[in-house]
Amino acid sequence: MEEIAQSYRDYIACLNRRDWPGLRRFVHEDVRHNDRLLGLSGYLQLLQANVHDIPDLSFDIGMLVASPSRLAARLLFDCTPAGVFMGLPINGRKVAFAEHAFYEYRDGKIWDVKSVIDKAAIEAQL
Repeated sequence: MEEIAQSYRDYIACLNRRDWPGLRRFVHEDVRHNDRLLGLSGYLQLLQANVHDIPDLSFDIGMLVASPSRLAARLLFDCTPAGVFMGLPINGRKVAFAEHAFYEYRDGKIWDVKSVIDKAAIEAQL
């Protein structure tokens, strides 16, 4: 279980470095996100759009629970979305929130992602 947890930590470090070519070491070619098949290229576009919308985006692991093929993480964010985020007019204000993400691994890579962002926490700060 420590192997999958370390792989996930390395994945988060890859995201924080914006090492987009390195994603293929961690993400399956047929990755799904919230029940949508995105594939690696679609998943990359999703991440790049997030960074475009939130230039100071940094992923911080608040909690991590792992089994041999599944992982759950509470990711913490303290960032400044540039405009509208999740339908909310943030427009450069700093907000803090959490994302709860559940991952299923296949062939040692992230294959399925289910994630929920705590939108109520953002709304409470506006």
